[in-house]
Amino acid sequence: MFERIGIIAKYADSDVRQALESTLAVLTARGADIAIDQNCATVNEDATIRAVAEQDVVSNRDLVIAIGGDGTLLRAAKLAFPGHASVLGVNLGRLGFLTDLSPEQVPESLNAILDGNFTSEERCVLRAEIVRGDKVIAGADGLNDVVIQKWNSARLIAFDTYVDGRFVLSQRSDGMIVSTPTGSTAYSLSGGGPILHPQLSAIVVVPICPHSLTNRPIVLADTAIIEIYVDEEYADESRVTCDGEAMPQIIAGDRIRITRNEQTVHLIHPAMHDHFANLRAKLHWGQAPC
Repeated sequence: MFERIGIIAKYADSDVRQALESTLAVLTARGADIAIDQNCATVNEDATIRAVAEQDVVSNRDLVIAIGGDGTLLRAAKLAFPGHASVLGVNLGRLGFLTDLSPEQVPESLNAILDGNFTSEERCVLRAEIVRGDKVIAGADGLNDVVIQKWNSARLIAFDTYVDGRFVLSQRSDGMIVSTPTGSTAYSLSGGGPILHPQLSAIVVVPICPHSLTNRPIVLADTAIIEIYVDEEYADESRVTCDGEAMPQIIAGDRIRITRNEQTVHLIHPAMHDHFANLRAKLHWGQAPC
């Protein structure tokens, strides 16, 4: 089912070496067409494995394996989803809500997945655009979230939020998180937002440290068009990020438009994947009753 496989890793260290060796052992035994990124190449001793630039790892691949934490999987997913490649995560991070396999599970679980024993799901992606006048001057995608936040300043910023052309609120705060269900267990959760089930067609808007305590998270349909206008006085002190990566600096009069991308990220999980068991384990909610 998956014959052309790309591997992307976090900055190479001893943990990456162990996980990469286990992964390559499975793939080479099955005769897969493999491409690895430069981080993998620094710890890979098999000269027959093709190493390419990170953006080329996903080219014409059926499956992309991310070795690292959720940040590595986000990077791999953003590269992979325009080409419709599936994404699987090997967890070397701390929480790892998105990365399913531990290095110890790779030999058994990866073989099972390659045999077709897996579950899959489509995760929505947000599209953020900076609009200047009638022209889009920059765009970026986020699997987790789009964040408008204060930048290099201890002051609050002020902005107005519109949904589908209708005014929602004016706010003074440290910023705003616009999150997918995938990102609801990331920065949004730290900001007091709800945990959304991955299958929900929803977007959550979460204020960051609002000055008014009546500003609360709002859950919207994922068809919503969200537009945020930063007060001109604070434009130079504000920044937009997608999954933590900064977009170009905004200026007075710009607006940030956020919509759902037409394409989705296709995530692969082991066949016995249980979203709620994952939440229990990561958030220490206790053991399931016998």
